[in-house]
Amino acid sequence: MARPVWAGVLSFGLVSLPVGLYTATDSHAFHFHQLQRGTSDRIRNRRVNERTGKEVDLDDIVKGFDAGEEYVLVEPSELDEIAPGRSQSLDITGFVDLDEVDPIFFDKTYYLGPRGKEYGKVYALLEKALAKANRAGVATFVMRGREYLVALKADDDHRILTVHTLHWADEIRDPTGRSPICPAPRRSPRGK
Repeated sequence: MARPVWAGVLSFGLVSLPVGLYTATDSHAFHFHQLQRGTSDRIRNRRVNERTGKEVDLDDIVKGFDAGEEYVLVEPSELDEIAPGRSQSLDITGFVDLDEVDPIFFDKTYYLGPRGKEYGKVYALLEKALAKANRAGVATFVMRGREYLVALKADDDHRILTVHTLHWADEIRDPTGRSPICPAPRRSPRGK
């Protein structure tokens, strides 16, 4: 059986349901290793200072944000301080009509399963209620050091709950104006 990528508690109101989050998709992309021609010897990448050409120890590397004329340096300890902690709970904060959610907001899909047979009844009740109402629960949670906005909805075909990570509103690009891929605004047709 597949292992969950996240485990915690789904909660809404006074209901708590232990759940596991499982990836719903597989990538069929090929991943190659670099080898020296004529041998089976792997090639490894090294961390090298661009200016000096010398190899740099991992402990001597910091992250930097390009602010134009200079870099703003960020120490790993500073990133740890502001990183959200791993959440143990996926708290539904509200419900939305699925017809009102623009598909551009959906990113990645996960299956959500109960963490034991004894929770099957509560799980099925929530799945049926969401399917019947055509609604999704909106929640946030932290996985792998990143906070996600998600929609929890019923999958009618399989009678299970799915979790869809959503793009934040500021991650959606405006398709008009600056984009060279969009056509000019439509003009009203002439009488002919």
